Amino acid sequence: MIDGVHSIAPKDAWQLLQDNPKAVLIDVRSEMEFLFVGHPKGAIHISWIEGPDWVKNPNFIREVRKVVLGGVIDDHDDSSHPVDSAPILLICRSGARSLEAGKALVESGFKHIYNVLEGFEGALDNEHHRSSIEGWRFHDLPWEQC
Repeated sequence: MIDGVHSIAPKDAWQLLQDNPKAVLIDVRSEMEFLFVGHPKGAIHISWIEGPDWVKNPNFIREVRKVVLGGVIDDHDDSSHPVDSAPILLICRSGARSLEAGKALVESGFKHIYNVLEGFEGALDNEHHRSSIEGWRFHDLPWEQC
């Protein structure tokens, strides 16, 4: 666990999603990555940072609250009121952005936050290709592309 964020391998993440129908998978990559690179089946898209300037989404916490609380949210982020929701799994390209997003959720009072290790595409191989040595796609887990 890193700063309150649990680490979970891609196959274990998929199993958790199958075993717990209340668990939610949030893809924190940019909209273009989500649409054109592909995404895990059933993932909800909420960008942590977005291009073209790669700025942090100022509404990230609020948007996650809407998803997990069915639209019942506070007008402010108050970490003194913990959000004890079902498991929230976060995924990005390789696991870095999702970890940062997870830390922000924990700081905002969320519990049961998981970072999907390896991300959707994983690290670069020796030929500078992704999805060839690790990641959601490498493990042949369900995904789709627009």
